[in-house]
Amino acid sequence: MGNCTSFTPSKWGLSELQSNGMVSVDEDETHEGIRTIRIQKACEFTTSSVLCVCIITWNMNGKMSVEDITKLVSSNRKFDLLVIGLQEVPKCDVAQVLQETMVETHILLCQKTMQSLQMFLFGAKSSEKYIRELKVDKHAVGGCGGIIGRKKGAIAMYINFSEIRMLFVSCHLAAHEHKVEKRNSECQHISHSLFSKNDIQYTKPADVTVWLGDLNYRLQGISSIPARKLIEENCQSKLRDKDQLLQEAEKGEVFNGYCEGTLLFKPTYKYNIGSSNYDTSYKIRVPSWTDRILFKVDHLSGLDAILSSYEALDCIGSSDHKPVRAHLCLKVHGDSA
Repeated sequence: MGNCTSFTPSKWGLSELQSNGMVSVDEDETHEGIRTIRIQKACEFTTSSVLCVCIITWNMNGKMSVEDITKLVSSNRKFDLLVIGLQEVPKCDVAQVLQETMVETHILLCQKTMQSLQMFLFGAKSSEKYIRELKVDKHAVGGCGGIIGRKKGAIAMYINFSEIRMLFVSCHLAAHEHKVEKRNSECQHISHSLFSKNDIQYTKPADVTVWLGDLNYRLQGISSIPARKLIEENCQSKLRDKDQLLQEAEKGEVFNGYCEGTLLFKPTYKYNIGSSNYDTSYKIRVPSWTDRILFKVDHLSGLDAILSSYEALDCIGSSDHKPVRAHLCLKVHGDSA
């Protein structure tokens, strides 16, 4: 299918987005925050799952490593769909490398680029016959500086796959610790702008909505040395209370009612390139969980979502960010394994 045609139906404008939960990050007056869920280690791909989706986000920092891209998608590919959101992508053919890596098991269904942001959707070789609809959109929120042009904004893909409607939003938000309100604003602006410009009417919301990307929320109220000490002592739980994204969601500012796996892995930013050591430059930046994957299942969909993994890929070292990968299995509500 290759590159998809850009798509922007009016039914997914501001009021509809807020009412049906397709993209909205704050859709009602009750503030649930982000619900942290446990990871179920056993994937149900071969038993009762309707659909298994692997989701990956990675800020490449403008550098290309074929070896790291191979590690990114791994050899264990027990999933129907693979969604990859990349930020700060270098000017080279990442799509070709991904396709060559995936060729034995999966095909490229869709790709979309917005300067340094790229998004890919792969499916198992027999998957094209299950696609009822596949549309994309993108929305910029500014920011295009530096040699590699760090574009900020989001790319979105909507797919009806075997009558399961899914929306994936891959984004790159404003950097720096003090830009919390700007990140909140960008989330809302992206939510209200995606799929909002055309005349085609859609009446049903997405069954599953996933946000992934370099959201750039940082740790608040702790300096770099104490944070690193807690990481060395494997005390991530004490750092989670200082995570800006969870704090802002708790206040009802962003991602109200979304779910996220427990942050058991180390903060994914900022590393010395080529290593698993945190920043030793004069800035000695505070490590942070900038790279995240959040999801929400519509309560009327009849589906349950099981998160069988949520992890950072520490083995990848060509960027100052570690990639984050999640494995989401969908099944009909009430079915047992």
